[in-house]
Amino acid sequence: FGIPLIEGVELGEEAIQGLVLAPTRELAIQVAEELNRIGQVKGVKTLPIYGGQDINRQIKALKNRPHIISATPGRLMDHMKRRTIRLSHIRTAVLDEADEMLNMGFIEDIQTILGGISSPHQTLLFSATMSKQVQSLAQKFMNTPELVKVKAKELTVKNIEQQYMEIPENRKFDVLCNLVDLQSPDLTIVFGRTKKRVDELAQGLKKRGYAAEGIHGDLTQSKRADVIRQFKEHTIEIMVATDVAARGLDITGVSHVYNFDIPQDPESYVHRIGRTGRAGNKGLAVTFITSRERHHLKVIEDVTKTKMSRQSPPTSSEVIAGNQEEIIHRVLNTIDKRELGEYKPVAEKLLEEV
Repeated sequence: FGIPLIEGVELGEEAIQGLVLAPTRELAIQVAEELNRIGQVKGVKTLPIYGGQDINRQIKALKNRPHIISATPGRLMDHMKRRTIRLSHIRTAVLDEADEMLNMGFIEDIQTILGGISSPHQTLLFSATMSKQVQSLAQKFMNTPELVKVKAKELTVKNIEQQYMEIPENRKFDVLCNLVDLQSPDLTIVFGRTKKRVDELAQGLKKRGYAAEGIHGDLTQSKRADVIRQFKEHTIEIMVATDVAARGLDITGVSHVYNFDIPQDPESYVHRIGRTGRAGNKGLAVTFITSRERHHLKVIEDVTKTKMSRQSPPTSSEVIAGNQEEIIHRVLNTIDKRELGEYKPVAEKLLEEV
């Protein structure tokens, strides 16, 4: 919806002309980033409006006259009550992830917001599933709506094993480290939902001794290219990335993909796991979810027509056993290669001590 939304903006009109409603602040921010990227040549400005950020900062930013706002329903309602956002010049209103917003209980807010748009406008409603609630919303706020169904791309999963683990948020990082230790992946991509998350994960992994770097939209092009080059050359083994930063990456040899945060939509899931299992190689994709995200996982499974197998996080004894296996494997590998010179004194010392 981004390109037609931007095309419909009249630059000479200093008013909010486009509205995108999203269920979460992460998605509202992601939509705003993408619209700003697409709209920068034309000069169309998009502002994210969401809870959790100081409302006075948003009021100040609104004085810069954005053409489009990407908002969560609750915070947009606050601005409407304060009259800091007026919906009297809206040309296009978009409900992104409509089914998710309804599941989160935003139905009354959405009705109030759509009912408050006084100008003639087009309403676009995007939904992974077409529930009765979504259909009734369309009938109420759209004139003779047309239903367009997009068939999910066939998911080439022959070579990709798909798993999920239900884990509390505060345990996800430890489980990720345990899996990397246990599974010893060749090259790994870890997907995080936001730039901040990517930075935190990359720093945390480095502090634990892993060769890891992060890429996201705030990095310079040269820095991103440098990280990708190091990854391709196996200088780093783990690349932590946002969806946007990983778009178009063509890297062979990625054995494991870990979705640290569940993707926002099925298309992102398809895109993420498609980084592995390439060129006839086998790949493993593991998605972490919290108990609240079970429905979201089911939507991804329904749309992509795949079933992920549920796995339990590895126990500490399994991790220790896996580490021992890895050490044995490396020792045997070194013996096979006859590269024993530098290890012989150490082996003799160990045998003496035993």
